[in-house]
Amino acid sequence: MTTTSDTAAQTAVEQDAEAAATSRVVDGVTLPAAGTYVLDPTHTRIGFVARHLMVTKVRGSFRQFEGSITISEEPGGSTAEATMQSASIDTGTPDRDAHLVSGDFLEVEKYPTVRFANARVASQKGANFTVVGDLTIKDVTREVTLDVELDGVAKDPWGNEKLAVTASTEIDREDFGMTWNVALETGGVLVSKKVRIEIEAQADRQS
Repeated sequence: MTTTSDTAAQTAVEQDAEAAATSRVVDGVTLPAAGTYVLDPTHTRIGFVARHLMVTKVRGSFRQFEGSITISEEPGGSTAEATMQSASIDTGTPDRDAHLVSGDFLEVEKYPTVRFANARVASQKGANFTVVGDLTIKDVTREVTLDVELDGVAKDPWGNEKLAVTASTEIDREDFGMTWNVALETGGVLVSKKVRIEIEAQADRQS
């Protein structure tokens, strides 16, 4: 005969097993279970910030992208990659977007994608990681370093395992052949050379 206490105990065991499958604790930090996690476009933003007239911050993002994070049994062996459709760039201003996809900047007809590949963990301190990878814009590839924070791991009401991360880095757009600018009479330039990349991502475990 099964009692209420037996059922409760069994439920607790099952919940513990589910939690273990979703995450693991390494050096006091809760990390995702090993596997491949695919970016969820409905809960992910791949954005950037540049300055206009040297003072105003202009923000934008890519509306179309795909990518994945592969978590290794040894966290330091984890990798990531992502591909953004250049023509999907969106700053909220159609005229500005049209300029950004032109030959002055992304030249999307010739270079339809922006790609981040070969990402690997360079160091870890708790839930904070230094990730190094290859960023390719307009067929120019440069190594960039991202500051990545593991925001957490969870399982949604439908049993899907998730991880969330926040990442950022700064690049010089001229390193990628985007040199267009206008000098200001008061000094400086119309559009900053430095561009900050900001990523807030949620990914679903596939395997």
